[in-house]
Amino acid sequence: MTPESDKTQLLHQLRIDRAEREEVTSPRGKWWLAGAIPLAAVAAAVGLLLFARQSAVEVSAATAVAASAASGPAAILQATGYVTAEREATVSAQIQGELSQVYVQEGEHVHRGQVLARLDDSTQRAVLEQAGAQLAAARAQLRQYQVQLAQARRDLARDAALIGQHLVSEQALETAQTQVAALAAQVLTQRRAVAVASAGVQAARVQEDYTVVRAPFSGVVIDKAAQMGETISPFFGGGGFTQTGIATIVDMSSLEVDVDVNEAYIHRVQPGQQAVAVLDAYPDWRIAAHVIAIVPTADKSKATVKVRVAFQKLDPRILPDMGVRVSFLKERSAAAGGEAMPAGTVWVPASAVVQRAGRAVVFVVEGDRAHERPITPGTVQGDLRAVQGIATGTAVVQSPPERLRDGARIAVRSDQG
Repeated sequence: MTPESDKTQLLHQLRIDRAEREEVTSPRGKWWLAGAIPLAAVAAAVGLLLFARQSAVEVSAATAVAASAASGPAAILQATGYVTAEREATVSAQIQGELSQVYVQEGEHVHRGQVLARLDDSTQRAVLEQAGAQLAAARAQLRQYQVQLAQARRDLARDAALIGQHLVSEQALETAQTQVAALAAQVLTQRRAVAVASAGVQAARVQEDYTVVRAPFSGVVIDKAAQMGETISPFFGGGGFTQTGIATIVDMSSLEVDVDVNEAYIHRVQPGQQAVAVLDAYPDWRIAAHVIAIVPTADKSKATVKVRVAFQKLDPRILPDMGVRVSFLKERSAAAGGEAMPAGTVWVPASAVVQRAGRAVVFVVEGDRAHERPITPGTVQGDLRAVQGIATGTAVVQSPPERLRDGARIAVRSDQG
């Protein structure tokens, strides 16, 4: 093929067919273009709206506090520990037996005296019935002796009346007296036998009651250790077929914190001292607390002293065995080296202050948007930082992500304390 033929072929491919051009430019061919333009605009608008909704950044917010309200207490010591329960019990039966029913599950709230489980009580019921029969027999025997004693006393009274008329011999009178004394002794003995039998019934009832396991106090079941059909014993036998506990109950109203304080700094902690607790699960939630007591002993292996700390207000989010960091506070004063805060200074979480374009800023929450505000950062006290540039009561974003920009749409989480 020659170059001239190649050029001819290319020109032929580039030529526009007049009939096709007329079909496109005619009113009949333009209808689909007229309909496609508004449809495309609507689709673009819907897409932008969906993108805007889906692109909302999920954040946590905190409120700026006036420096005068927060500059008093300052963190002088921090320690770590765990949430513990003052009242926690592993409930078991007082006798050995096989579980016939277990009524509770983990996470269930129970009240004091509520039945948690039952043991097979067939043996205890048989013993109780036997004790009841023995008591009935002893009472019947007592009634028999009492009737005989009454008759003997009547006979003695008649003999005593006839002895003066010489109708009864002295020997007969003495015999009647002896009979009364013997029967009185038998009645006394039988009354004691009735008391013993009654005590036996009571003991059998107690043993039967031991087959019913009840909650010792109100709380939450955090562990269910045994199932129906297993053998329960109050004592650990060392085998693998006997359980010693049925369930573990925690009184959630008795939750507190146990922290280990280095013994070199224990002089900074006093009973009643104010503190702030931060759970590892909720690092942005500051919980007011105070010192209950300092346990008067030291752990020589860790060189620490245990300190008990109470929450000012309990919350369902606080759970046993959660990790926690406690900041012990002390009132600041000018004499103690405290600094006077400039006018307009507020406290915000230190995590709210970030760097953008080489300057310190915070993101202010306004409706569903976050707006960047330049601030002048100041001193840091614990988890708080003094700043100037925003007003008291302003909501700021905590730990703003790197992708957060001025005017971005946000969704504020509601799990803050």
